Amino acid sequence: MLFTKMNEIIDEINEELAEREELTECIAISLLAKKNLFILGDTGQAKSDAINKFRKRITGAKQFERLMSKQTDEEQLFGRLNLSSLIPGNMPEDELLEDDAYSKCHNKVKELYERFKSDGQNSTLKETAETAKELSCIKHILCAIKSNSPKIITEGKIPDSHIVFLDEVFKANDGILNSLLTALNEKVYTNEGQTVKIPVISFFSASNEIPDFKDSAQAILKPLYDRFELKVLTHYVEERSNRMKVLKLKAGGKMHASQTNITLSELEAMQNEAESITVPDKIFEMMDDVLCALRRNGIHVSDRKYFGFLPIVKAKAYLNGNLEVTPNDLLILKNYFWNTPEEIPVAERILKELCENPLGTQIADIISKAGEALSLATEELELLKNETADEKDKIRPYIVFSNQMLRIYDELIKLKTDDLSDGETCQINSAEAELEKMLEDAAKKCGAPYITLRQRKQLEL
Repeated sequence: MLFTKMNEIIDEINEELAEREELTECIAISLLAKKNLFILGDTGQAKSDAINKFRKRITGAKQFERLMSKQTDEEQLFGRLNLSSLIPGNMPEDELLEDDAYSKCHNKVKELYERFKSDGQNSTLKETAETAKELSCIKHILCAIKSNSPKIITEGKIPDSHIVFLDEVFKANDGILNSLLTALNEKVYTNEGQTVKIPVISFFSASNEIPDFKDSAQAILKPLYDRFELKVLTHYVEERSNRMKVLKLKAGGKMHASQTNITLSELEAMQNEAESITVPDKIFEMMDDVLCALRRNGIHVSDRKYFGFLPIVKAKAYLNGNLEVTPNDLLILKNYFWNTPEEIPVAERILKELCENPLGTQIADIISKAGEALSLATEELELLKNETADEKDKIRPYIVFSNQMLRIYDELIKLKTDDLSDGETCQINSAEAELEKMLEDAAKKCGAPYITLRQRKQLEL
């Protein structure tokens, strides 16, 4: 698999930059998953530098870069109208050259003229002039039969690029917003009623702020923000040793003696390999738990966003050399689910709790539930201890508690499945012993007969 070459590129760029591991990984995942990336951070944090370093390592990839402002117009992004396409009886030269007969004759005229410049013979000049007349006739015929649709010159613009970096994209004016939305979301551009597919793999943008979407004037930018699926928050380099490393590299005047490069066709092959990564059912179940936890904690996750996470985790699994998505691969979604910087630690905590050790988290919840039930039962037993009540009434809290524990025990044993590892089985067995100890201690406190949870479960069966 080609994933090793992508990892080599990531490692090389991380050696040239400092504390940008999260950013470089997300750039790679964006390219593999064909997603867009937004980078939030102050100026001078090597955001565009990281993107440029990636692009330079993809042979044949064209990049378009533009600092956005209110004055930026569609022509600057998508190309300008070719006025020659509007002149009756005329065609743009690039369209003429697409015709085989015209192209061959055109090349012949060039060859003959170059020969005339060398030999200066009248016979060569005459042949050149006659061939030029043939070229003019072919052009006349092509112009007569052409469709009179206007043409756009897109060379060097977004429709001619593979990687696009739109710095400060939120400063774009309303006039080009719809064009940008379509390009970001569907990778197409509509001009003069014609919709054409553009070759852009990923759009990147950076800014030192996020619009205030509660402000009616800025709310129009919310759909644009949502089109950047991955998001990264950057900071200035914090560690002294990392700052020294970059200074020494710059003082040396060079970064790498050699660089790992990939071609566009290799990148496409990587994208196909990443797409072929399988996703087990347990990952879907885990992600549903993540979704519910995120929403409970106030993080807005739309259905469209939730159902769109697969290409990203597949790309992460691919970089990790996995043939299927594992729970640890889901941790990359910290950069997918946050909407504001304040949500980053919340999303990270939830993903770690539910994905790093999902079984451990479930067991911890079960033990916590049992502990709360024991605490309540103990309080009720203490209250009844000194009262002149019937002995049956005094053990009623224990009876209620033991029934609760049986239901909790059911939750625990349902976690036992055939595909558990020895370590996971050990975790469940330890939790089972802990539940039994809780019940036994409660029985001793009120002098009730102790029957193990396992025995009670067998009696039910």
